[in-house]
Amino acid sequence: MNIKIIYFPGINREKDMADAVQSVSGTRPELIWHKETDLGNPDLIILPGGFSYGDYLRCGAMAAHSPIMREVIKHAKDGTPLFAVCNGFQMLMETELLPGALLRNNHLKFNCKKVDLNVTSNDNGFMKKLTKGDTLKSIPIAHGEGNYFIDEDSLKDLQDNNQIAFTYAENPNGSTADIAGITNKRGTILGMMPHPENATLAHQQNTDGLKLFESILR
Repeated sequence: MNIKIIYFPGINREKDMADAVQSVSGTRPELIWHKETDLGNPDLIILPGGFSYGDYLRCGAMAAHSPIMREVIKHAKDGTPLFAVCNGFQMLMETELLPGALLRNNHLKFNCKKVDLNVTSNDNGFMKKLTKGDTLKSIPIAHGEGNYFIDEDSLKDLQDNNQIAFTYAENPNGSTADIAGITNKRGTILGMMPHPENATLAHQQNTDGLKLFESILR
């Protein structure tokens, strides 16, 4: 597969993401610097987590206007699969590729711990090998603005279209309806706050995140 991982100043999970992808695919994905303007013809684009531009303004706001994001948005709208984690998920809010907003955690503190994730829907191109109702255990989170907010009408749309991919077993940040990850209506974009790439390898003590990468890549 031709997989591109986009990275920005302040991002710190691009190599973790590349390790997770390589562990399943056997091939190292290509890292693309945010100032590039051409993605070629990727099979999958990944926006990793971290703190792009130091999280100034709003998390993901400055990265959303980087040169490469014009290409990311174009490919995503054309149907190229796009997977985004944490700060990458925040970029999807800023570019309106996914609905909703990510606010400060309701306790106003930074979250750095492990959470269990419920598979709420596998009706998308990323999660076919996962089973609705399954739980991915001990997936790390590391965010100060992970409180997913969406209005009632739009929440109903997410529910009606099976766009809620993951929910928290125990809500760590105040997210509406315990939402931890969502997709677009076509099921070609997946964004989530937790870090499955940090639960894939033996030295990370837990490998439940590997299930998601196996589903995405195989």
